[in-house]
Amino acid sequence: MKTMKLLWCVWLCCCAWTVRASGNFTGIPLAAEGAWCWFADPRALHYENESGTINASYVGYIDVHGNIRAVQVDFLTGERSEVLVRSAFQPDDHNNPTFLVLPDERVLIIYSRHTDEAAFYYRVSRKPGDITMLGEEKRIATNHNTTYPSPFILSDDPGHFYLCWRGLGWHPTIARFTLPDELDDVEVDWGPYQMVQSTGARPYAKYCSNGKDKIYVAYTTGHPDNEYPNWLYFNVVDLQARRDADGRVSVSPVLMDVNGKELSVIADGKFEVGKTAGYLQRFPATVVDAPERMRDWVWQLHVGQDGMPAVAMVRINETKRKHAYYYARWTGTEWRKSLLAEAAEPFHSSPTEYCYGGGAAIDPAHPETVYLSLPTDGAQGKAVHEIWKYTLDGDGNVAEKMQLTKDSERNNVRPFILPDSENSPLRVAWMRGDYQYWMVNRHYPKGYPTMICSDWCKAQPRSWDAPKYKADFAGKRMEPGDYESIALPKGKGFTICLELSLDSAVYGGTLLRGGNWAYGISRARAYPYILTGGERHASTNRLYTSDGWARHSTGTHGDSWLEPLERLIVTLVYDGKMLTAYRNGLIDQRIEPVGLQGREIRIGGYAGTLGRVAVYGCALSQGEVCAVLGGW
Repeated sequence: MKTMKLLWCVWLCCCAWTVRASGNFTGIPLAAEGAWCWFADPRALHYENESGTINASYVGYIDVHGNIRAVQVDFLTGERSEVLVRSAFQPDDHNNPTFLVLPDERVLIIYSRHTDEAAFYYRVSRKPGDITMLGEEKRIATNHNTTYPSPFILSDDPGHFYLCWRGLGWHPTIARFTLPDELDDVEVDWGPYQMVQSTGARPYAKYCSNGKDKIYVAYTTGHPDNEYPNWLYFNVVDLQARRDADGRVSVSPVLMDVNGKELSVIADGKFEVGKTAGYLQRFPATVVDAPERMRDWVWQLHVGQDGMPAVAMVRINETKRKHAYYYARWTGTEWRKSLLAEAAEPFHSSPTEYCYGGGAAIDPAHPETVYLSLPTDGAQGKAVHEIWKYTLDGDGNVAEKMQLTKDSERNNVRPFILPDSENSPLRVAWMRGDYQYWMVNRHYPKGYPTMICSDWCKAQPRSWDAPKYKADFAGKRMEPGDYESIALPKGKGFTICLELSLDSAVYGGTLLRGGNWAYGISRARAYPYILTGGERHASTNRLYTSDGWARHSTGTHGDSWLEPLERLIVTLVYDGKMLTAYRNGLIDQRIEPVGLQGREIRIGGYAGTLGRVAVYGCALSQGEVCAVLGGW
């Protein structure tokens, strides 16, 4: 077995503005390991309600071990939490999760594998606005491959949510789903439908909505690697919602151009898209850019309250080595494009994917503001991709430039502005690191070893007392009948940190027991569980890693190279009300037990080894837990 690198959170004790004032701001890490693609959105968002009970940001990503993860920043409590959404998934940055706040304020997190499985997966938070307590993982089967989910709630149809993705025929696809019921189950009740048919094999689409009755889509003819020239298009999905006398909503969405001209009834058939002079003459308002000798790719789409769209896009030359970023906006009569910056080259060093540029993002609260990742000379003696903030004038031309990151050792790429974050201090996030390839496989075993950074963080207090019990059993051999007994300190809460390994041949068993509770791993399928009050609470996340892809996989072929974790650190934190189970520093489960009894724990009941153990007489925060485990 290959030892899995522990996935510690990064908890910094400085303010971003203080770091920026020093002149070499390189970003505040939100997650030590993580990456995302830029076609599944929103990969992060901010939500605060009118009653003032929720004010939080959610940022999702996937690490090179195949763990889908998310950070929640609660601005009411100041607490920052990192959650394990799904373990041992296909290790591919196309699989980053996306978020949707439901009408009851629970948060839906949805994700899928990259091209090689006909299914989506999702989890729904058990409480409004709090993803630290997630329901079980659910699966939505389809009859085609699925990639890049983008979900929407539209107020004209509040009893459903809409999902757009790359699906049928590898083209932009849409469907309507019922809202999660009491068991978190959903159903497709309209669609799925392929919206357009391109002359290219794989159109790439970005979506946004007005939150009421329209979804907007900007998409290319195909992948710029394969399409030359490659055009860029824009369409509107109009919900056409109708209510009957009983208040029931019926929909018949149509595809339109930017002027409201109907192109097709989506359920009746896909709209044929071309890249010929004849098509451009017939449907000029649908074409954002029609270059003769360039490759277009889309980065961000925004539509203002006035219905006027703007697109952040890139033109890539014939050799794929020169990238130029543009801001395209609809003036009411034409698509006008303004050059923002020459990005010069791809941001990574691998001998493939030359169309991968640093990225661009439009600020939805201030659409005249665009964040760019551009190669910039600095203290490293070479050009490193840094994040820049560009401000445009009324004609879409660059009026002001401000460098956000400076003198970075590693590239800062794929910026993203959190939707609805205009009143939040956490506004922009991006990837930083030495990106090699979009997935982990034997040709690119490092994959995407990047972290997620942001422009803000809050100081995390570190004021816990010394452990009441601490020991290092130095890999002591344990058999199912072996136990170590430790007295719990008095008080309402406790924290138990336990380092161990499990034999792969007998992968599971009870790990520790209290008076009326226990924590263990199911031997049948390696799911962790908490047993309390006679009730079994099973985790959705199997105790595996996807590190085997680095030695065996050659691409997106539907393969699965799961391996047991060689080293595991379990942390259980009880604050008198909530019991939280951490797996290698990430929140895996959080439950509300009726009441934990007993002042002694028994470690054992499994085959493997026992390492370090620490017991605290209080409930540590996740930041404190990660700081403790960081020394292990």
